[in-house]
Amino acid sequence: MLEKKLIEQLLDAGLSRGADFAEVFVEDTASTVLQSLSGRLEKVNSTKSFGVGIRLAKELNIVYGYTNSKNPEDLLKLANDLSKSFNGDKSTERAPLNELEVGKRHKAKILPSDVSLEDKVAIMKKAYKAADEYDEAIKQVMVYLLDNEQNVLIANSEGRFVSDKRVRVRCGINAVAAKEGVMQTGHEGPGAGKGYEYLLEEIDIDDYAKEAARTAITMLNAEECPSGVMSVVMHNGFGGVIFHEACGHPLEATAISKNASVFNGKMGKKIASDVVTAIDDGTIENAWGSANFDDEGYPQQRRVLIKDGILKSYMIDKLNGRRMKAEATGSSRRQNYKFAPTSRMSNTYIDNGKSTFEEIIADTKYGLFAKKLGGGSVNPGNGDFNFAVSEGYIIRDGKIAEPVRGASLVGNGGNILTKIDMVANNLLRARGMCGSVSGSIPADVGQPTLRVTDITVGGKRGA
Repeated sequence: MLEKKLIEQLLDAGLSRGADFAEVFVEDTASTVLQSLSGRLEKVNSTKSFGVGIRLAKELNIVYGYTNSKNPEDLLKLANDLSKSFNGDKSTERAPLNELEVGKRHKAKILPSDVSLEDKVAIMKKAYKAADEYDEAIKQVMVYLLDNEQNVLIANSEGRFVSDKRVRVRCGINAVAAKEGVMQTGHEGPGAGKGYEYLLEEIDIDDYAKEAARTAITMLNAEECPSGVMSVVMHNGFGGVIFHEACGHPLEATAISKNASVFNGKMGKKIASDVVTAIDDGTIENAWGSANFDDEGYPQQRRVLIKDGILKSYMIDKLNGRRMKAEATGSSRRQNYKFAPTSRMSNTYIDNGKSTFEEIIADTKYGLFAKKLGGGSVNPGNGDFNFAVSEGYIIRDGKIAEPVRGASLVGNGGNILTKIDMVANNLLRARGMCGSVSGSIPADVGQPTLRVTDITVGGKRGA
C-alpha cells in the first residue's frame, strides 16, 4: 500500500523535532451496505477508501493527523507539520523496521468482492420471505446486509512492521408485528469475521429471520411487565451487552489512565462474586471482533479481566500504558485511519460457570427472565445503566411463565457484578458495534445464562 522506504521517511520526519515515538497506519478498505424494506431494495452503498494516519508522541503528549493522499510529498508534509508540535531537537533514533509480518489467521474463503450484487440480494430476499410469512401479524420486515474488506499496514519507530486483512459480513433482520394499535419488533443480526461462506454455507438465514419474527409476535401478545426489585435471569448471548457497556468500558485504559473509572485502583481486589470470570479475547478464530494484530500492530491477546471475582487485568493500549506505567495488552483499536487508536474491547464475555440453565430457572421462585436485551444507556463515569428487555418472561415457582413486554433493567455495573450468584455453562456470543472515542468498531458481547439476585425492573404495572 505504501513502499517501505517511504514509511521509513515518514517515521524519520515524525521524529525530527523531539517526538520519542512515531507511528504510520495505512488502510485500504472496500465495503458494501444493502438495505431492503418489505422486500424492496432501498439502498445500495458501495465504497472504497484509502488513507494514512500518522501519530507522534513525546512522553504523554500526542498528536495525530491523517490524509487520503498517496502522494509522497503530501505525506511527508503531514509528518513534518505534526512534528512541529514538539518544536525541539531530534532526541530519539528510529529502530530499523522488522521484516514485514503478515497476519495468517481469521482467513475468509469467499471474499465479498467475489460475490455478485444479485447473490447478495438473494440472501436478503430469502430472509425477508421467511420473516414475512411467519405470521399474518408481521407487517414490515427490514433486512440489511453489510460486508467489509479492510487491509491495514502498521509501522512504528520501534521497528514494528505488520500487515493484516480483516473481512467481515453481517445480515440484520428487523421484523415488526402490529395489531390494534400496538407494535413490537424482533431483531436478529448474525455475522462473523469471515467471508460469504458464513452466510451462504454455514448458517440458514431462514432460521434467524423466523426467530426475529417469533420475538415480535411473542411480545405483541404479551402483557405489560410488572415493576419492582426482583431476581433477574439474563439469558446467554446479547445479554452480555450489560457487562460490555457498564463494566467493559470502565476497564479500558481510555478511562483508567485518566482516573475516570469506577475500577481505578481495584487491581487484585474483589470486584465481583466468586462465580464471575470475564474475558476479552481478540484471538477467537474468525470472531466478529477478532484480528491478527491490534491497531498499533501488536498481536491480539486473550485477556482475563476478572478471575473468580478478582480484577486481574485492564485493557491497555501503548500510549495510555505510559500514563499508567503499565505494559500494553494488544487492546488498541480504531474505526479507520481517521481515528487515533485507543484501548478498546474485542470479543468480551463472562465465561462459563458450573450451573445449568435448567437449574437456574428451577432455583428462582419469582423474577424476570430477560431472554433478549435491546438498547440502553450507560454513564461510563459511575457505571449506572438502563437497558430495555426486548423479550421477557415472568418466572414463577421455578418455571418460565407468561411473556411480558416493556421491561427495562436499571442498575449499576459495579454493583451488579457482586449480585450474580449463579452462572450457567451455555456461553454464547453475539455481534454488536461499539462506539467510543476511536470510532465505531465490531465487537462481540456474550455470556452464559446468569442470575442477578436483585435488580430494579422498570415496567408499566405494579408487581
